[in-house]
Amino acid sequence: MEVLFLFGLILSVGLLVDGAVVVVEYAQRKIQEGMGLAESYIKAASRMSLPIMASTFTTIAAFIPLLFWPGTTGGFMKYIPITVISVLGSSLAMALIVIPIIGTQAYKIKNLFFFFIIPLILVSITFVWGIRSYLKMVIVPDDAIEIKVTGQSWFWTFDYPDGGTTLNELVVPSNKPVKLVLSSKDVLHSFFIPVMRSKMDCLPNRYNVMWFDATKEGVYDIFCTEYCGTGHSQMGAKVIVMQPAQYEEWASELGSEDDDLPLDELGAKLYTKKACNTCHTLDGSALVGPSYLQTSQMWGQERVFDDGTSTVIDDNYIRSSILEPMTQIVAGYQGVMPTYQGLLSDRELDALIAFLKTLNEDSQI
Repeated sequence: MEVLFLFGLILSVGLLVDGAVVVVEYAQRKIQEGMGLAESYIKAASRMSLPIMASTFTTIAAFIPLLFWPGTTGGFMKYIPITVISVLGSSLAMALIVIPIIGTQAYKIKNLFFFFIIPLILVSITFVWGIRSYLKMVIVPDDAIEIKVTGQSWFWTFDYPDGGTTLNELVVPSNKPVKLVLSSKDVLHSFFIPVMRSKMDCLPNRYNVMWFDATKEGVYDIFCTEYCGTGHSQMGAKVIVMQPAQYEEWASELGSEDDDLPLDELGAKLYTKKACNTCHTLDGSALVGPSYLQTSQMWGQERVFDDGTSTVIDDNYIRSSILEPMTQIVAGYQGVMPTYQGLLSDRELDALIAFLKTLNEDSQI
């Protein structure tokens, strides 16, 4: 909320002093023409009141629709028009009431001190408010849970303190600070959780840090907000907020829930869970990479690569293409697939291979 207030101040700062400047300049001109001090400021406030009010109310009218923005987004976006209306309303009173009174008194005692002390106080209040909000955003609490976030084309990997890893699902406890250490394995990505008002770039060969404190349990969206290639629009994830006790239980069982699944069923689950679906379809259509269905139908046949070589599609080829995708790039496709080395266990590799084999059996094509 404080960030939205500050953003509203930034939007309105250009108009904050415009009215006061116009009144003072008009009064100065009249004083130079020989008009009395009090009469000059009264005339300036009267003469400039209509254009100043028209400018102020026109700006306010442009922000009023944000007050009626529905949903969660509107719940915090409303603070922008509230701030703008408050600031511009104060600016209007300053220009037409306060400045003429202070200006008259200041010139009577031949001292411009009042013109500096009041703006200094206002700016100081804004500065203290702003720096406190900034420090709150950048200084991570000591008791925060640290989670490593890695972006790559086109999915997110989350590494937890106890050694577990999830893809496209960030699981956190409620009412507990969470520190995210972000980086990228390939190009620039941008990690954005709208409901947490948290956003940070993920850069190759560099770590950025952000933190948030989720106060309400639920499932919320995560987006990549930096264009990163053809699969950018599909590079989404979820943040799952749990009760602290539920999170501790989940963390202790991370990965064990799949141990009893048959290989083909586990492979079907991993197809979505490990973000295979962002590049490989199940209906035979080409996407960023070859369709899983096409690969299954060609089982035992040769696949041609972009360097003119070929190999037979079998278990070894699938394993190699997952762990070392850049060594054999299928003809007609770009070499953009990241390696899953360290992200999949041997059982998960076997499960994906088993799932691929079942696609041809289930297909009616």
